[in-house]
Amino acid sequence: MTLNDTLHRLLLDNLTTATILLDADLRLEYMNPAAEMLLAVSGQRSHGQFISELFTESQEALNSLRQAVEHAHPFTKREAMLTALNGQTLTVDYAVTPILSLGQTLLLLEVHPRDRLLRITKEEAQLSKQETTKMLVRGLAHEIKNPLGGIRGAAQLLARELPEESLKDYTNVIIEEADRLRNLVDRMLGSNKLPSLAMTNVHEVLERVSSLIEAECQGSITLVRDYDPSIPDVLIDREQMIQAVLNIVRNAMQALAAQSDLRLGRISLRTRTLRQFTIGHVRHRLVVKVEIIDNGPGIPPELQETIFYPMVSGRPDGTGLGLAITQNIISQHQGLIECESHPGHTVFSIFLPLEQGAS
Repeated sequence: MTLNDTLHRLLLDNLTTATILLDADLRLEYMNPAAEMLLAVSGQRSHGQFISELFTESQEALNSLRQAVEHAHPFTKREAMLTALNGQTLTVDYAVTPILSLGQTLLLLEVHPRDRLLRITKEEAQLSKQETTKMLVRGLAHEIKNPLGGIRGAAQLLARELPEESLKDYTNVIIEEADRLRNLVDRMLGSNKLPSLAMTNVHEVLERVSSLIEAECQGSITLVRDYDPSIPDVLIDREQMIQAVLNIVRNAMQALAAQSDLRLGRISLRTRTLRQFTIGHVRHRLVVKVEIIDNGPGIPPELQETIFYPMVSGRPDGTGLGLAITQNIISQHQGLIECESHPGHTVFSIFLPLEQGAS
């Protein structure tokens, strides 16, 4: 191998773009580490395998690749759906470039995953909305709490001047309602308490939540645990994280309670680790992913974009503060929370960096 060959191989190996080289029979000649990570396969072990043994797409896509070999015609495909060997579905853009080498046509595939870009875009929009909401809530809280203090003080002064004790029932109502509104505003603002960080096993948090939920539902809902025992301890505030997860699981329990046959309700708690995961503008080497999955009726589509806003609830008796508080706690830990929902399947995913704690 010449110096140029070594340099070219080094450049390909260090590209962040997934790059795959196929021979004229659509068998693997080379894939760089970025492609290995994307498809979750080993390039060395997969050498010589037919393309459909690496990932599957449509028959039409295979025909397009064969035509590219025959006619040496490059093409690009947008938002293609690939299914990797591990069953994961990937949304990608890919460009196919025929290359003539030693009398045969090779195909160079440059694959750009769209899932991550779409997720990052959605996440950035969510974080921007969250910051806007915080500013609005803080401004609203200031405007509400000032007159509430005046109303409460005036009611207290009025109570002292009333000639009959029975009339104080009315001023007591004013004082109690003013306190209730102040407490509601404080809950909307979230806790000002800084996280008390300690190395914690995330499964301890989930087990504590499980014990609370099992006591509440008294066996009427099936609780499934699917843990990865190899996950290391995370630097978190244990009590705050219990509150964050409990808010989600309790919402799932209440959604299941609305179904006709409660015995069929199931909540799953699943933990996994992910490598090279981006949260905000930071790419983390390793994160822990906690999923809370239920088979309830799902979240209405019109609420899915706003469920993390304060005062937004899918239940007539809901306050709409649980998920807002959860998102605030996860954000304090430099994490991320996402939700996907359709009837019969709702997943809340919490991502927490493993190499650092909360800010």
